Amino acid sequence: MVRGAKEVGTDRIELYTEPYARCYSEADREAVIRPFVAAAEEARRLGLGINAGHDLSLVNLAYFKLQIPFLDEVSIGHALICDALYLGLETTIQRYLDCLK
Repeated sequence: MVRGAKEVGTDRIELYTEPYARCYSEADREAVIRPFVAAAEEARRLGLGINAGHDLSLVNLAYFKLQIPFLDEVSIGHALICDALYLGLETTIQRYLDCLK
């Protein structure tokens, strides 16, 4: 699938991370992330940028970034706003940025 993205001329892919997020706490996280790492490595070999998004949160983002350190962008919406209701927006944004360091 990644190769197909390159063939049609796109400059990046987005990893749809709901399956990772859904299984993160239920299963061995190494097994859960393996296909995402493989897709990201293929994209990188092909010179494509890599975005990720869907259900990423403070619970699962740092490990995702650790395994795929060459992410260009992550899309985080729902979890960020939910966290901000409890932690405040500034604190929440800082915590997400810390996960991405």
